Amino acid sequence: MADIGMAAFSVFFMQSPSFLAHQRHFEAGHGRSNCASLFGITKVPSDNHIRAMLDPASPSLLHPVFAEAVEQLWRIDGALDVFRRLDGRALIALDGTQYHCSRTVHCPHCSTRLRGKGETECHHTMLAATLVAPGHDTVIPLEPEFIAPQDGADKQDCETMAAKRWLAAHGERYAALDPVYLGDDLFSRQPLCEAVRDAGGHFIFVCKPSSHPLIEEHLTGIDLPSVEQTVKRGKQRVLHRYRWLPDVPLRAGRDALDVNWFEIEIVNARGETTYRNSFVTDLPVGPDSVVELAACGRARWKIENETFNVLKNRGYHLEHSFGHGKQNLAAILVTLNLLAFAIHTVCDIGDELWRAARDKLGPRYNFFTKLAAITLFLIFPSWEDLLLTLAFAKSPPIPP
Repeated sequence: MADIGMAAFSVFFMQSPSFLAHQRHFEAGHGRSNCASLFGITKVPSDNHIRAMLDPASPSLLHPVFAEAVEQLWRIDGALDVFRRLDGRALIALDGTQYHCSRTVHCPHCSTRLRGKGETECHHTMLAATLVAPGHDTVIPLEPEFIAPQDGADKQDCETMAAKRWLAAHGERYAALDPVYLGDDLFSRQPLCEAVRDAGGHFIFVCKPSSHPLIEEHLTGIDLPSVEQTVKRGKQRVLHRYRWLPDVPLRAGRDALDVNWFEIEIVNARGETTYRNSFVTDLPVGPDSVVELAACGRARWKIENETFNVLKNRGYHLEHSFGHGKQNLAAILVTLNLLAFAIHTVCDIGDELWRAARDKLGPRYNFFTKLAAITLFLIFPSWEDLLLTLAFAKSPPIPP
């Protein structure tokens, strides 16, 4: 079974759909391949065998590998510093995304929705969790939680229920990072805020006025404290205005959770408001902290820009159907894809040879194109030999 899982993972890691096919030719002609030397696969399985064997497997079997990827960085002094904000806390952004949609292909784990002419559309979505930080584009995907029909539930599953399950399953482990969870307005409801606190974390969630009328009542007629900063963007200067109000109830009722509200407004040189958003948090808000809190709250967009956009448009092909199956195949393949992205990021941060090869070959697309191409024609005895060759620090091996 290890060969099956590693074979599927190798395709995502190499970002080469044809990787296994070429390695089977090597194995048949020379009795060895890059699958064996780079991924420890004893015999390259067929694509159909991989799909059949993975279909009944649970994606949760891969969860410990995500934790190990973060642990690897934890062991490298200073490697996680790029993710630390707000007195050393790590930011974990939560958001949902779709990775399969069809009107013909479906399985028991598909969610459904009605489209035009009464047609039923089947789709798979997941709640993603990603380590992010404002100021740079490095992100690390964590274990996903799949939004799928739940046993005994009358309603369809949703992002907030998936977030509660994610926190129950993984929150205690990541509590060591003193995490601050980021999310959109869907998450700024008391049950989820309490779930975050129960898991040992903090939160900064978007708080729309339309969905939190009680908070809007508390803000009405109050002269709120504020801070203003002038920020230079190229030749332009814009004004960042921050306002806040501590200890407001998140909802009506005696058991309401008290939260701290804050807002950021960006005004251009013509006096036009180009951005405004408000948030709630359980962290203290004041003149010394509101600017950083707002930057961290806005960093939730990095799960869209640096995670989902990369996964869907930069070589990982997240929405491509690599196989759907009748049980868990679609979910376990997308988990392997996320894991490949996570380990790529860990290598970017913590592996000197990997970074040297990336520096020589430039952008992500060029690096993975060369990585896939060279392993189609040459067999490398180790990752060290392969990366040294890509970094032009060692001659390639003699063709088999």
